[in-house]
Amino acid sequence: MIAQEQPLVWVQIEAQPSLSKAQDRARDYGAALPDVNGFALGGGWYAIALGPYTADDAREVLRIYRREGQIPRDSYIADTANFRQQFWPIGAAFATGAAPLPDTADVALVAPVPPVAPQPAAPQSDPGQAAVASAPDETLAEARASEARLTQDAREGLQIALQWAGYYNSTIDGAFGRGTRSSMSAWQEANNHPSTGVLTTLQRSELLANYNAVLSDLDLRLLDDTTTGIALKMPLARVKFSKYNPPFAHFDSIGTDNARVLLISQEGDQSTLFGLYDIMQTLEIVPETGPRERNDSSFTLIGEAADFISHTQVWLKDGSLKGFTLIWPSGEEERRQRLLDEMLTSFTRTEGVMDASAGTDDQSIDLVAGLEIRRPRLSRSGFFLDRSGHVVTTSEVVKSCDRITIENAIEADVIADDKLSGVAILRPKDALSPGEVAVLAASAPRLQTEIAVAGFSYEGVLGAPTLTFGMLSDVKGLGGEPQLRRLALTALAGDAGGPVFDETGAVLGMLLPEAQGARQLPENVSFAIDADTIRKVARSAGLATGQAGRTNRIAPEDLTSEAQGVTVLVGCWD
Repeated sequence: MIAQEQPLVWVQIEAQPSLSKAQDRARDYGAALPDVNGFALGGGWYAIALGPYTADDAREVLRIYRREGQIPRDSYIADTANFRQQFWPIGAAFATGAAPLPDTADVALVAPVPPVAPQPAAPQSDPGQAAVASAPDETLAEARASEARLTQDAREGLQIALQWAGYYNSTIDGAFGRGTRSSMSAWQEANNHPSTGVLTTLQRSELLANYNAVLSDLDLRLLDDTTTGIALKMPLARVKFSKYNPPFAHFDSIGTDNARVLLISQEGDQSTLFGLYDIMQTLEIVPETGPRERNDSSFTLIGEAADFISHTQVWLKDGSLKGFTLIWPSGEEERRQRLLDEMLTSFTRTEGVMDASAGTDDQSIDLVAGLEIRRPRLSRSGFFLDRSGHVVTTSEVVKSCDRITIENAIEADVIADDKLSGVAILRPKDALSPGEVAVLAASAPRLQTEIAVAGFSYEGVLGAPTLTFGMLSDVKGLGGEPQLRRLALTALAGDAGGPVFDETGAVLGMLLPEAQGARQLPENVSFAIDADTIRKVARSAGLATGQAGRTNRIAPEDLTSEAQGVTVLVGCWD
């Protein structure tokens, strides 16, 4: 028999915003479970609870019924002080005896989710509800007594809610001193309650309900993912599990708002942490704008785009990296920040780490573990003009860019753009010392000699430039333009801006983009701007250029080696 002096608690399994709905749910639970009770919470909300039990027995009830799926996984142990007038069973008085336990089983206890306080609902027409809501509130002595039973976390939670409401601006410490009392009094006065400086149980429920209203429709619940070894609160009304793709567990959006969550889990050390930090900054889900920080054992990445914000947090501990990324649509900043706080606070490392072979493996050059790599809007070719790292490229690729990069990594400025010839020159923002630079041809090339174009034909997909061989068909354009060279060569869009080599390895010009217009030329007809025009544009930018001195034909393998050192990928980014 249970000693009466032991404090009794309840297992709260649900809360509803109307009495009629709460009665229906209590009736449903009562058909399958014993000890079902219903109580008013205040603020128009009603709790369904099992009990009462001693604290030890309540933990067993919670463990067994959750394991069997008979109660929600976010059920939790509640104190008697949380409840007001009893509405279920109908006609029952407030229960005081402990109820018997269900049959026991040997399963691990899953930590319950701390409750999200309910949002006040609109007034209901149910006359039974009005009777419950009109129950008298606590006296000042009763309010002090119920407040004294609050846990440290609950006291801090009230301070946080008062701070959010604009009444408290001091330390969150759970100590109800003069500042906290003054803020409580101000909140009471603003909400038409007697200004005592001590919140009653109903007033606390009202304050927390208002505070948590922004999270009320997210179905925020604790998720314990054994594959990743991570437990944390997740907005399960907005995201659902999609796949494992190491080191990520993907939770994709349920709707159309692009909310997403990634759990991150992999074995590794500090070099793995640093590598992941670098890789994630190449992904579309981590926009380049936003603060980021890395230390020896963790990193934070915040990316801010026009339509979403992503927050990534990863920690290194005991030979494993664990963390998460929250991707949330713009325009919900308060909700995003509150959700992020809940996820950070609840994040727990559990046993295990994701196996590198788990789940799927998306085989795509544009994907990293199922996530898209951030790509420039337009990629073309270019080549080093001098030892300072200046790059010659096509005007096409520098048009209307938020930023321009060399090799997708080094940002560059446009210092010359001759739109008439189509030649642009870039200066890298960081110092470069290229191993090879272009040597411009000193004289006009001979007709029908072999030439080669070096370029990123597939706009960087291959990771290195390719050589396309052809013939010099004419030393002028189709309209007699002396600065153009006509080539018998089939080039791709990504080759534009690349150097055109003669048989000695000198650069006789720069490949131009395919002409746009109604008249279509044969596939094997391309054009290059000549070396003299490149020199003039360089001189206008204050740059000197080298001149070819070699006269002998260069071997194809040597040309390939030199071309790969000279040619660079140029990217235009939005």
